[in-house]
Order: sequence, then structure tokens, then C-alpha cells
Amino acid sequence: MNNDRRLVYSTESGALEKAMTGKKNSRKKKAPPTAPAIVNPAKQGIRIRRESKGRGGKTVSIIDGLPLDESHLKTLMKKLKAALGTGGAVKNGSLEIQGEHRDKLLLLLEKEGYKAKLSGG
Repeated sequence: MNNDRRLVYSTESGALEKAMTGKKNSRKKKAPPTAPAIVNPAKQGIRIRRESKGRGGKTVSIIDGLPLDESHLKTLMKKLKAALGTGGAVKNGSLEIQGEHRDKLLLLLEKEGYKAKLSGG
């Protein structure tokens, strides 16, 4: 092949870069950064905030920073929804509870053994 042209598609099997250059691709993919494990339960960094942007004026209470995996987040969400009598969802590792329930959530999380703080105004 000419140096001024680049192969876009080929029906031959195998890696095209090997066939063209005779070398493997030397780029290595970086591993995504992992969140540090929380060692001290008194300093967990759990925040409860209120948000209404992009929700048609509806208010939700969002709990961030819980050191739990997806299955434990779902069970905790089920307990919180039952205690508050409202709906909610687990999204991107945070809990979203429908309505303004920050003070009640703070008490419920303390009963579960999590030290949380209110965030925002």
C-alpha cells in the first residue's frame, strides 16, 4: 500500500495493524479510577441534598456518598420509601427520593447506622 492511503475496511481476518505495520498497537488502555474505600464510619461523607432542576419543578431529595453496592442500595431504598410513604429510585450510585424529606432522611439514616449531613440550602 502507498503511504498516503489508509486501509479503512478489509475482508481479511486478523488485526489490520499487524498486517500493515508488522507491530501490535502499543497503546495501553488506562483503568478507570476507583473510588477510595471509606475506613472510618464516622467520616463517611454521606450528603443529603435537595434538587429540582430539570424535573419540571418537582423536588427530590438525593443521598450521595453511601459506601454500598447496588443490591444493598436497593434494599436501603426500599426501607426508606416504606418509611416515608413516597417513591424513589437508585441512579448512578445515589438514592433519589421524591419530595422534600431531608430532615426525615437524616433521622432514618442515623437509625440505620450512617452518619449523614444536610447539603445545600
